[in-house]
Amino acid sequence: MSDTVDDDLWSALGDPTRRRMLDLLLDAGGGTATSLSEQLPVTRQAVTKHLRVLERVGLVHAAPSGRKRRYQVDEPRLARAVKQMSSVGAAWDARLQHIKQIAEAIQRSQQG
Repeated sequence: MSDTVDDDLWSALGDPTRRRMLDLLLDAGGGTATSLSEQLPVTRQAVTKHLRVLERVGLVHAAPSGRKRRYQVDEPRLARAVKQMSSVGAAWDARLQHIKQIAEAIQRSQQG
């Protein structure tokens, strides 16, 4: 695996509300804490806290828009995160395949 696992990134993406927020921001091309809170079962204050987490790990960026802040997904950063997760997934698939082969060999030796 060439990429180092970014625990903060994985922690940020581990929350279903934050993943939903990313989906909403991608679908709409951006949004504010208010616009997101209208689409989620959480308060505007909770949305703001989630956005701070996503901003801290670089998945979203905010720009002033009047009195509000408009958030956009950093698509290159998200693509790197997806690549990292795919890499980790492939490594685990290989490990699990190896374990399966060992278990099958043990089972065959016990039957024979």
